[in-house]
Amino acid sequence: MLLRHAVLFKFKDSSSPADVKQVEDAFRALPKQIKEIKSFEWGTNNSPENLNQGFTHLFFVSFAAEKDREVYLPHSAHKAFVEVLKPHLDKVLVLDYWSKK
Repeated sequence: MLLRHAVLFKFKDSSSPADVKQVEDAFRALPKQIKEIKSFEWGTNNSPENLNQGFTHLFFVSFAAEKDREVYLPHSAHKAFVEVLKPHLDKVLVLDYWSKK
């Protein structure tokens, strides 16, 4: 089992494609900076259902243990990423869960 940390972003209408790319790049850099990240995936919405409520990006961070998430959240690299994100964030949705099969 892995502890999954799912993060969805809705960006401000005023954020340019370059601003959004800067956020994407900053988030994608975290696995190289925080060794506790077990795996990382991300993507943009392409659902035809139109139920995304304006959320366009999903980042999926996995940890082996809760103690690893406890290192990740206050980590200086994560905090620096949040500072890049803040000016462009309209809404965020975060769900954490233990994976089950």
